[in-house]
Amino acid sequence: MTIRPFLPYSDRRLHIPAEPVQAITETVRMIWDDMIDTMDAMPGVGLAAPQIGIMLRLAVVDASDKRGQAIRMANPEVLHASTQMRAHDEASPNLPGVFARIERARAVTVRFLNDRAEIEDRDFVGLWATSVQHQIDHLDGKLYVDHLTPLRRKMLVAKSAKLARR
Repeated sequence: MTIRPFLPYSDRRLHIPAEPVQAITETVRMIWDDMIDTMDAMPGVGLAAPQIGIMLRLAVVDASDKRGQAIRMANPEVLHASTQMRAHDEASPNLPGVFARIERARAVTVRFLNDRAEIEDRDFVGLWATSVQHQIDHLDGKLYVDHLTPLRRKMLVAKSAKLARR
């Protein structure tokens, strides 16, 4: 297993939708394993494949109190989102050194292809729900800063670039 490098915010691949996964193969399983290693090394509570340059609709999420509870998802889609919102400070290793408070649905029901190649519907609440929505955004070519006003987004991108030059 490998810890993979992150694409910089300016990389075009972060801003385009990823391709659907056709089948759960051994290659997909190895990518998920690398994604979990990479997520745990951040440390973070989720990772989408485009963040590390793999343009497939793959994500992992682990918002558990202890590690080792990662959920592997292919082609995740939100079936239902609660009307109750939850604000959380979000960040991304693709835009290091900055974060912003983002409001997302407090709970979501997500359908995805799991590591057993079965279609699964699962409910996520709280930080789990926030992370799943954040990862699906990445799969759709969006980052958390795309939820901000253009001025706020520009300021955070500039601040991250300045920090990277140090």
